[in-house]
Amino acid sequence: MNTNLKVSFYLKRERKCTKSVVGEKMVYPIVGKIIVGKTVAQFSSKLKIEERLWNVKSGRATGKSHVATELNREINRVNLLIHFHYSEILKRTGKVTAQEVKNAFQGIASAQKTLLVLFEEIMQAFYSRVGIDRAKSSYLQYVNTHKHLQRFLKEKYNLRDIPLSQLDLPFIENFDFYLRIERKMKTASVNGVIIQLLSAARIALHRNHISRPPFFGYRLERPEFQIRSIAAGELDNLISTKIESHGLCFVRDMFVFACFTGISYIDLKNLTWKGIITEEDGSLWISKSRQKTNVPFNVKLLDIPVQIIEKYRAFSKDNLVFNLFCQAKTNKLLKYLAKLCGINKVLTFHMSRHTFATQVCLSQGVPIESVSRMLGHTDIATTQRYAHVNRDKIGSDMKLLSARIADKYSSTI
Repeated sequence: MNTNLKVSFYLKRERKCTKSVVGEKMVYPIVGKIIVGKTVAQFSSKLKIEERLWNVKSGRATGKSHVATELNREINRVNLLIHFHYSEILKRTGKVTAQEVKNAFQGIASAQKTLLVLFEEIMQAFYSRVGIDRAKSSYLQYVNTHKHLQRFLKEKYNLRDIPLSQLDLPFIENFDFYLRIERKMKTASVNGVIIQLLSAARIALHRNHISRPPFFGYRLERPEFQIRSIAAGELDNLISTKIESHGLCFVRDMFVFACFTGISYIDLKNLTWKGIITEEDGSLWISKSRQKTNVPFNVKLLDIPVQIIEKYRAFSKDNLVFNLFCQAKTNKLLKYLAKLCGINKVLTFHMSRHTFATQVCLSQGVPIESVSRMLGHTDIATTQRYAHVNRDKIGSDMKLLSARIADKYSSTI
């Protein structure tokens, strides 16, 4: 696309009414013309001059009189401003029209909001709340989405940015395809990026940057449900396998602790001694609120978690019960741990939470309502996604049912 800029000035002589008399001299208004590629826009310079002082070829006043010098200086100033706005728009969006340059020069809202500019404003507002009511990890997700949008615009449209007015359904469908096929992202990851883009579009609509929902008709693809817990035998292997490496042993113990408490990585990382309370019967409980939702949760500590606490009590620092590695390092070590323990799964710390719901609680007859409370869920439907009811659990439940109703119904067959 040709985006070369040309600026010219000429006298407007078409109608007699455009002429005006200054003293005894006839003057004409000077009109400017902006040409960018095949687009054209005209504007009034608000300058006037006698026809005899005007050079049609140069588009400037002739002579060195005070009037000619001042007028040429003003024309040159206008010309420089137009070139400045042209360069600024081209740098920001990668393309430009004559009308956009004219609007910018005249101060009309061609400072039209663009997608990445709006997204950066949202990111800055979010970052100002980090540590107050927002987590840094969530901010980093915005940073990641911003990078994906930058790459997409560059690779697919050869643009640095795009006006919000140009967002439409094909844009988000192309972006969705780009993330899935070219970036090879899984559905859950794609949804995380798309949701932030949809949120930015809603903000643009509420701020009147756009007049209609640009992505109306788009639907997020629902990811396939995956069982994310480890089996009872795998948990036994994890606990019983002898590990020489202190780092791997520590990560194993933290994972096992979470398998028997359902605590998330961030809540375990932030667990202080204040969060562990002793009841009148001597039992220990974790009692705190989840960082993610601020929902309270209470979990009674079984023997294995208590043993792990005592094992690392001497290494406690800064009132923290455990001094965890960062989550990336923890998950990396868990992959080594899985191979060492004969677990043919990509082990992540979050799987411990699913294991708590499935293997430790539901398979042992703990009601799902209690599991939901211990996990800190506000909606039991969320717990149902965590809890996988296996065939053993169904078989066990049906045996109990059979025993209960054995004497209540008589067979007529």
